[in-house]
Amino acid sequence: MTVLVAIACLAVGALVCYFAVTRQSSTKVQEARRQVDDAKAEAEKQLGDARTQAEKITADAKSAAESAKREALIEAKEKIMQMRQASLNEEEQRKNEIHTLENRLVQREESLDKRNDSLDRREHQLQSYQGQLDRRKSDLDKMEEKTTTELERIAGLSSDEAHDELIGKIRQQSVREEAQILRESEQRVRAKADKTAREIVSTAIQRCAADQAGEITVTSVHIPSDDLKGRIIGREGRNIRTFEQVTGVSLVIDDTPETVVLSSFDPVRRETARVTLENLIADGRIHPARIEDMYKKAETLVNERVREAGEQAAFDMGIHDLHPELIKTLGALRYRTSYGQNVLSHSVQVATLCGIMASELGMDEAPAKRAGLLHDIGKAIDHEVEGPHAVIGADLARRYGEKPEIVHAIEAHHADVEPDTVLDVLVQAADAISAARPGARRESAENYIKRLEKLEEIANAHEGVERTYAMQAGRELHVMVEPEKISDAQATVLAHDIAKQIEDEMEYPGQVRVVVIRESRAVDTAK
Repeated sequence: MTVLVAIACLAVGALVCYFAVTRQSSTKVQEARRQVDDAKAEAEKQLGDARTQAEKITADAKSAAESAKREALIEAKEKIMQMRQASLNEEEQRKNEIHTLENRLVQREESLDKRNDSLDRREHQLQSYQGQLDRRKSDLDKMEEKTTTELERIAGLSSDEAHDELIGKIRQQSVREEAQILRESEQRVRAKADKTAREIVSTAIQRCAADQAGEITVTSVHIPSDDLKGRIIGREGRNIRTFEQVTGVSLVIDDTPETVVLSSFDPVRRETARVTLENLIADGRIHPARIEDMYKKAETLVNERVREAGEQAAFDMGIHDLHPELIKTLGALRYRTSYGQNVLSHSVQVATLCGIMASELGMDEAPAKRAGLLHDIGKAIDHEVEGPHAVIGADLARRYGEKPEIVHAIEAHHADVEPDTVLDVLVQAADAISAARPGARRESAENYIKRLEKLEEIANAHEGVERTYAMQAGRELHVMVEPEKISDAQATVLAHDIAKQIEDEMEYPGQVRVVVIRESRAVDTAK
């Protein structure tokens, strides 16, 4: 019974709660509907206000647009009127200018007509004068022909014969005048140039009191005893083969007592091989591994000597900005000789002479010394690169940033290119002075004889030369001529031509003096 009462109470409570919730929900729904209706009414009111304001704005815009349109039309009409007026004014101005030009053209046309009439009158006068000139020319031609015929009859010569005789006399006269002008020019130039040149060269030679640069290249190595030759050769020749492969130098072992010979075109490589062999002999241990070890040490030592020699030469000349590769190449000249003259010592001498002569001439010494020091740098690599050493040296200097005037002086010092500056001539002169110093260079007997024969051959090839004598070790050439074929004037021209041909065709140290001797003798006997 209690359970039923409880269930009934629960059911009644549930119903009460349901009705309470339902009533509360209904109240909220009604309240929400009322708010929606209020918002809708407010929105309709704002929409109406907006439409009213938009209609007002549209009306105002239309009114403003109409007003602006009217103002634009009025302004456009005013501009059109102004442009039209300006166009009319410009047209009136152009009409006035055209009228003025027409008046000028009419005046010019009248002036041209007057000039044309005047020219016509002058043309008639010139034609009349031309006719008179033609008649006079015809008369003169007849008179000239008559005179020529009369002269030929009196002289007993035709016009062609007289022409040839006159040309011959003029040619002889021109040869005499040419010789006289040439002699006077040479005397005048020598009077001024020789004195100055002697002073400059003598001053340079006196101030450059250097030792002789001549030396003999040593390619032989002394050994304590001949027993070492077998150890150098090694078992089945393995030591000598290894030595030649490593150094690139041929090792010649012959019957010469206590001497072996090194042979190579590369002087630096030959020097490296010499140091290697001397160190091996001093060490006493000669085998392939030791040869390679000694060669590496010798190569480092020689390269250091080469660099030091180049740096010392540059330092002595006061040159401190040479490229490292140029210094290395310059130092390699220490082991290079030319006719027995050490090329590095020769280059230092040439640089010194160039600097002295440049100073005497009032020039800057620095570029002169630089060009003189580098002039023979191509000899360090001319066994590796084809071409004259002057051209090779110029290319090398150009590659490492030397100035164009230095490069040209190097290239021109043996006339591979035409010298065109004072610096070029200074390097040529200094090179010749250094090479021509007594004892500076050795010359083989064969080359000496060929040079003398070439001198005599050049002189004998000229017409009228009887015999020639090369004297003073080829520095003076005496040319005997036939007096009936060569006159005194022609002898001067002949000496000049032979000297010029020697300059063009031969290479020689110093100068060659050409002396043309013409002698006439009359002999009789008193009885």
